Amino acid sequence: MYVFGILRFSGPFGLVNENSEECVLTHSLIIIKEEVNMANKTEITALALAEPTAEELGVYIVDVSYANGILCYYIDREGGVGIDECEKFSRAVEEVLDKEDIIATEYSLEVSSPGVDRKLKKEREFLYYLGREVEVKLFAPLDGVKEFDGVLKAYSEKTATIECNGEEKQIPVRDAVYIRLKFVF
Repeated sequence: MYVFGILRFSGPFGLVNENSEECVLTHSLIIIKEEVNMANKTEITALALAEPTAEELGVYIVDVSYANGILCYYIDREGGVGIDECEKFSRAVEEVLDKEDIIATEYSLEVSSPGVDRKLKKEREFLYYLGREVEVKLFAPLDGVKEFDGVLKAYSEKTATIECNGEEKQIPVRDAVYIRLKFVF
């Protein structure tokens, strides 16, 4: 993730760069809103507010979504998360959200693991899972193959680099039905 330029404050939670792009400060990382690729300011603010809680509890926020009155955090950690981690995070982040009152209307809070079959969608997810095995299914064949497994090596400009059989393949996310973590049971 690359961010250049001078930043200035633009309100209680926001920063803007010299191009007036909205940014968020989280644990010394500055993320341009377009790079985060989240649907709205509520998600960006909810992420920024919950990051310290996640770090304190030893989990990573894979994604945040807010739609139809439901604010949902997807959390993970090495080895996975269970109901206990989700409950602890939910109780802790609920206090922060209530204090900051970022959602003016009534809403429900949900906390979940990303799930075994969740396809990776956002840059944040791809970057977190670098080095992990993934399953890939393409809309159209690449070198005669539509489905393959490999290791997620890099992610940049909406393109995943997957190492498969010693060869790196550049896969634009839009060309994939899914790119998801591979789990062996």
